[in-house]
Amino acid sequence: MTTPSRYRCTACGNLTRFDLVRFQRTREFHHFTTGGELKIEEHEVLEEMTESVSCRWCESSQDVVKIVTD
Repeated sequence: MTTPSRYRCTACGNLTRFDLVRFQRTREFHHFTTGGELKIEEHEVLEEMTESVSCRWCESSQDVVKIVTD
């Protein structure tokens, strides 16, 4: 799994609250107990794509930029 991206809204300065729409394809190992309780023992992300990001404070999507850290 990749490190989550950080974002900043250039319109209002928000650094902490964003709504993301993501597509994610995964492979999981589901283990059910004899009582029917589910436990997911393995989770592997096969593909992940962020479709849109918008600021939760001012609702702008055009002013949100990804913060690049080295």
